[in-house]
Amino acid sequence: MKKRSLPLSRVYRHLEPGPVVLVTTARGERANVMAMSWHTMMEFEPPLVGCVISNRNHTFSTLEATRECVINIPTAEIARQAIGCGNVSGRRIDKFARFGLTPMPAARVAAPLVAECYANFECKVHDRRLAATYNFFVLEVVKAWVDPSCKDPRTIHHRGRGAFMFAGKTVRLPSRAK
Repeated sequence: MKKRSLPLSRVYRHLEPGPVVLVTTARGERANVMAMSWHTMMEFEPPLVGCVISNRNHTFSTLEATRECVINIPTAEIARQAIGCGNVSGRRIDKFARFGLTPMPAARVAAPLVAECYANFECKVHDRRLAATYNFFVLEVVKAWVDPSCKDPRTIHHRGRGAFMFAGKTVRLPSRAK
């Protein structure tokens, strides 16, 4: 197989760790939702998720102030709304209203769940020591919700520069992991 050099600025397009998620935050009566794709699992129990949220985003300052959020996982059916949330700022507009998303009350945090998402993970900031330098937060999932009718969700995966891929067929292969 012949290979060619890849510009370093494109490495992330090949390593994106998981699906595009919608991060919701709330301060006072004002809720916000942003699209995010730079996240990774860090621990099984308690479940810890590392994520990068730019300090230029409205969500960064709200997360710093409240220390809680919800990670919501959308599917291909709401891809346009989910990606739209990543293309506008929540500083001045209500993204729930603009993109037709439904906020639902969470059990353990003030930030809302997104009803249209098949899974929702209520989180509290576990560690923010890398936030000042790298915009990296470690979140602990304190409550998790999933729609049991969604057996094989077609999640959205960011490939960079406006390109996205939907998860495809699920296959089972031999593995020691249970």
